[in-house]
Amino acid sequence: MPDLLIELFSEEIPARMQTRAGEDLKKRITDGLVEAGLTYAGAASLTTPRRLTLAVEGLLAESPSIREERKGPKVGAPDQAIEGFLRSAGVTRDQLEERETPKGAVYFAMIEKPGRPATDIVAEVLEATIRNFPWPKSMRWGSGSMRWVRPLHSILCILNDETGAQVVPLEVEGIKSGDTTEGHRFMAPNRFSVTSFEDYAAKLKRAFVVLSPEERAEHIWNDAQNLAFAAGLEVVDDKGLLAEVAGLVEWPVVLMGQIDEEFLELPPEVLQTSMKEHQKFFSVKNPKTGRIERFITVANRETADNGATILAGNQKVLSARLADAKFFWENDLRVAKSDMTQWTRALENVTFHNKLGTQAERIDRIAALARELAPVVGADADQAEKAARLAKADLNSEMVYEFPELQGLMGRYYIEAAGEDATVAAVAQEHYSPLGPSDDVPTAPLSVTVALADKLDTLTGFWAIDEKPTGSKDPFALRRAALGDIRLLSENGIRVALKEQLSFAYYSVLEVLAYAGKLALVGGDSIHPIGHPSHRNDAEHPHLFYADDIRTSFKADAEFVLFSETGETVLEIASKDKHILDLLTFFHDRLKVFLRDEGIRHDIIDACIAMDGNDDLNLLVKRARALNAVIATEDGENLVQGFKRANNILTQAEEKDGVEYSYGADVKFAETESEKALFAALDQAQAQIDTALASEDFPAAMTAMAALRGPVDAFFEDVQVNTDNDILRRNRLNLLSQIRKVCSSVADLARIEG
Repeated sequence: MPDLLIELFSEEIPARMQTRAGEDLKKRITDGLVEAGLTYAGAASLTTPRRLTLAVEGLLAESPSIREERKGPKVGAPDQAIEGFLRSAGVTRDQLEERETPKGAVYFAMIEKPGRPATDIVAEVLEATIRNFPWPKSMRWGSGSMRWVRPLHSILCILNDETGAQVVPLEVEGIKSGDTTEGHRFMAPNRFSVTSFEDYAAKLKRAFVVLSPEERAEHIWNDAQNLAFAAGLEVVDDKGLLAEVAGLVEWPVVLMGQIDEEFLELPPEVLQTSMKEHQKFFSVKNPKTGRIERFITVANRETADNGATILAGNQKVLSARLADAKFFWENDLRVAKSDMTQWTRALENVTFHNKLGTQAERIDRIAALARELAPVVGADADQAEKAARLAKADLNSEMVYEFPELQGLMGRYYIEAAGEDATVAAVAQEHYSPLGPSDDVPTAPLSVTVALADKLDTLTGFWAIDEKPTGSKDPFALRRAALGDIRLLSENGIRVALKEQLSFAYYSVLEVLAYAGKLALVGGDSIHPIGHPSHRNDAEHPHLFYADDIRTSFKADAEFVLFSETGETVLEIASKDKHILDLLTFFHDRLKVFLRDEGIRHDIIDACIAMDGNDDLNLLVKRARALNAVIATEDGENLVQGFKRANNILTQAEEKDGVEYSYGADVKFAETESEKALFAALDQAQAQIDTALASEDFPAAMTAMAALRGPVDAFFEDVQVNTDNDILRRNRLNLLSQIRKVCSSVADLARIEG
């Protein structure tokens, strides 16, 4: 069985595209081979900046012959149908066979496909792969029509077995396949031939090319750590940068350079970001002080002066970059220490969204909502409002303009420099969190308050203008915002009546729209524009309602219309109740995603959502976790089945009799011991459940409910509910109602599946 080696040699491939390109090459080639009948034992792809390589082991020398029987049209069918079948099967009329079937005589064709040599199949599959390769971006060069990420120079394609290696002949846009490749661009640029993958990898290593990206990354990291350790320093871990740099070099040479003394007092994050984004340098810090003092760069070649010239050039460029960063830092500090409000005032001219106003208006909404949330979270309301107003001020700073990824972090530095309390400053950095499932959740009350307000405003605003996530599209990261709020509440144990806070945020958004003259109130069959408060006594603006009436005067079920700049109706906004209910449902859907990672099924969460207080997400999470723990036990599982049985019997009886059996069960009518025991068990469980729920001890409530499993099972084993005795039947149906009532006080077990 031969082995296949393919190399596509080109100009430098962007580092960010290499890994995906290697995977695509492997998938397209192997899928094509298997589809053509060539199976293989194993395949691996490798990449460097100038080459995509695929090694396939244990390939069949030729595809197997195939003999296939195909059923055709009926005998006597129109000639057109028969001719079409002959063409599709690749046979002639005299090769058809007539057979009798239950539906009459039918033509059959026996199709034989002889096996094909691996060389022919590989050539076809490789050419198709090259011509249709899925690069994110590609280019044409010269006079050809083929597209590749960078100009393609050569194609190496060989099959080798115990008899030797042979070139798979193919030609793509004038590039003929061969058995040669090139080494390092500068250190070994001559071409050489190879006979196998082992020969190929060994000769590349001698030609100063490390073929494996993992090996290059390991080499870079080990050398970087050794250089830093020798100087009493340590390299700042950055796996993303390491993978990128490993994709920039074929022969990594690690060098460590100095950072000029004048830049060492810059915040370490500024140094690290500037070096990473602009120069692809690793930061080297002093473990005692935390300062970034040196940098690691990776050259792509060895030099006679051991990299001294390369290092000098890098240090010169870096100094110019850091001089810019130092200029931004000093200018921003000057503004922060004098008057940070000039940054927030400037945000009045920055649009957040064309339907939701400016960044400054958004900050006003977040500050108002933070003041509302502060008492619930346990923060000072004045401090929460102040922190919210300062948290986004750095968006207008020069440093964040240059490095947007430093937003929040720079705000923390600037707010502290302005003399504000450290807890207020921390809000600037922490209120964006959590950004993802692995991101830490802030715990400081001020940070939690503003983080909640920020995300609630985002959700309510985009819900109000009907910019909701659809399918896989979520351009405003609303799913992430909802999950962030869920984590903030649950992981900090915060109790918030979400409907109230969403209503507050909703009206804040409506006020912005109303002040902009884009909102009208729907009243009956007419639409009433809403005026700005300054027009209240203006005879030229006889509006029926004004923006400052929204919170106090409008009915809860009021509906609004959003106008465009030209005054056309562009969107009907749902009433507050519909709006909040829809948004709360979205939170519940995100909660299912959040709890799914804990192994809690969606139906268990639905059973808890059906209970009162489902807008308290922290309470909802506790209830769902407790119910999940009980359902996982044998008693809990069997109780659910017993509950459903009782509920089904009761529901059918109520529908048949046209009455509701919700009261009147009396133990004096109990005939059996199991029936009497169930009365006693229900009374005991109800008392325990009521006590547990009053203290929100859901595990205790669930345990008390699960204890009913035995009495309920015994009751159904001993007693016939729908007996001929009407008195006993009514009493037992009312007893079933009591089972439903007791269990439903904990969760809606009818929603549990299975």
